[in-house]
Amino acid sequence: MKKTAVSISALLLAFSVVVSGCGGSNNSANNGEKKENSSATTASAAPSTEPVTLNAWVMPNSPKPDADFMKTLDPYLKEHPNVTVKVTVLDWGSAWTKITTAATSGEGPDLLQLGSTWVPAIASMGGIDKVTDKVADVGGAEAFLPAIWKTTSIAGDSEVYGVPWFVDARAIYYRTDVFKQAGVNPETAFKDWDSFKSALEAVNGQTVDGKKIAALGLPGKNDWNVVHNIFPWIWAAGGDVLSEDNKNVIFNEEKGLNGVMFYTGLAHEGLVDKSSLEKNSSQIESDFGDGKSAVIISGPWLAKNFATPKANGGMDDKKAAKNFAVAPLPAGPGGQSTFVGGSELTVFSGSKNKEATWELIKYLASDEAQKTYANVSGQLPTKLSLLDSPDLDANMKAFSEATKYGKTYPSIPQWGPTETALQKHFANIWDIVAGVKGKYSDESVKQELDSAAAEVKAIVNQ
Repeated sequence: MKKTAVSISALLLAFSVVVSGCGGSNNSANNGEKKENSSATTASAAPSTEPVTLNAWVMPNSPKPDADFMKTLDPYLKEHPNVTVKVTVLDWGSAWTKITTAATSGEGPDLLQLGSTWVPAIASMGGIDKVTDKVADVGGAEAFLPAIWKTTSIAGDSEVYGVPWFVDARAIYYRTDVFKQAGVNPETAFKDWDSFKSALEAVNGQTVDGKKIAALGLPGKNDWNVVHNIFPWIWAAGGDVLSEDNKNVIFNEEKGLNGVMFYTGLAHEGLVDKSSLEKNSSQIESDFGDGKSAVIISGPWLAKNFATPKANGGMDDKKAAKNFAVAPLPAGPGGQSTFVGGSELTVFSGSKNKEATWELIKYLASDEAQKTYANVSGQLPTKLSLLDSPDLDANMKAFSEATKYGKTYPSIPQWGPTETALQKHFANIWDIVAGVKGKYSDESVKQELDSAAAEVKAIVNQ
């Protein structure tokens, strides 16, 4: 077992990791930041309790990540005046290097946020503690969305290494006014692939405010979400990443190819402004806000952004903000599917304050804290009690519904380099779609998928 951990560690450090594999939001204003909140809530220690300072590493999950994190913790800190929390916000782009360095050196924070796909890798390196015997403290596995709970362990291992903190899921945003103008019924438009394509054909080229609008906004090869963007269509076609035992690569089989061809074919057939294929998810969201497309696929944070005043960095002034609704991804031959990711809270193995850190995680996993953090971040809570709450607005209900057919990737330590390989080859597929790398056809796309499969097989079998 030690040999396996060491070989995996070396493998992971040798590859760069696609940061989007963890379900981070598109808060581009915070990307590249590393802040330390020196004004964390502090009070004099209670007479019978020793004072403790906890260091927390989190990512830019919200517009004001450090302030939003501390706002969520405020009730806990008021009840525990002996506890001081110092929060450091890591950029998603550099977080992997900083975390793996900490895991190998033993020098790091007390509380560590990890993207859901990172947990198996860091656990295999010995960077985080097992919390299996504490699961009952947070309501047990049954309290959480099953798709995200699956990521708290390494596949084939019953040990639990983290507690789900928030969920990222994908759904369709569409312009209600454009659909009405085109005579498209949204009640049936998103039922399946055929109805979805027909709806896109109907809204494509509609004139809004004197300008023609594209049916669909899709980011291409330059997006950090390339893998997340494609796999829902592979899953909906009945395909998957790996076989059930995680030993064989199967995404390049016929079902997987069918899913990729349907999704990329929407761009090839003129339902997408080709210029959007040079953009990333954040730019596509901005274009949707500006009325350049009638449909995009995004996460729950965009609804939050549309409800946020422009003065606070939001897009409530955009016409799209007052004329949008959220719908599920259409069902393919294999049924409905969407990508579900997110982040988990873990106890860093080198922490000197493990008991206090766990108490903090317990609070952050409570319904109260999860609801607060969902409100400030625009992300979804991980607790089923909140996902099924009647208090959710229509947009969040749509995303909550999407999580019920959501899927995530294999919970294996090798996922980091696997996703890096997929990102490269899936980006090449977009070059084929754009006509800059050969002719777009089943054969050319299959060849690229086969190349990806060969590389992934070598990684998985390390």
